[in-house]
Amino acid sequence: MEIPIGPRIRATRLARGLTLGQVAAAAGLTEGFVSKLERDQVSPSVASLVAVCQAVGLKVGELFDAPAKAIVRAGDGAQINFGGSDAEEFLLSSGDQSSIEVLHSKIAPGGSGGEELYALNCEVEFVYVLRGQLEVTLGPDHHFLNTGDAMTFRGRDPHTWRNPSQEPIEVLWVLSPAP
Repeated sequence: MEIPIGPRIRATRLARGLTLGQVAAAAGLTEGFVSKLERDQVSPSVASLVAVCQAVGLKVGELFDAPAKAIVRAGDGAQINFGGSDAEEFLLSSGDQSSIEVLHSKIAPGGSGGEELYALNCEVEFVYVLRGQLEVTLGPDHHFLNTGDAMTFRGRDPHTWRNPSQEPIEVLWVLSPAP
């Protein structure tokens, strides 16, 4: 089951005394979109989710309940919505880790982080393709990674990703420090 993120965003916004309009303006989004996000009625792009979190002063990783133990058995990762479309994402790193965040993603054909490039508040982003082909756009450059390929880059550099194939793919993401 996917973790609802909207109520956490709303609670943080209210605790900081921010209006929907202030958050929307700071994030470059509409009030209607932010309202729907707070009610879990939209699936945001990664860029939109990052922008809203920055507007309310929240780290993206704080939206999710990480597993409390160091061992996460197959299928036990907490399902999260890190943004994007047509992707199932599972948090594999334990809740007491702030130095690293590990995600396992299953991405449907055409699934993506969104058209808009985004940056994460982490120094290093590592991606390993477990199965299929992943396109990573890093600035103006497009990189196609196949099964067994890996890529490391600065998470703060504008980027996005997508599954360009007609088959589902699986990738492992490692972010450090956890955004």
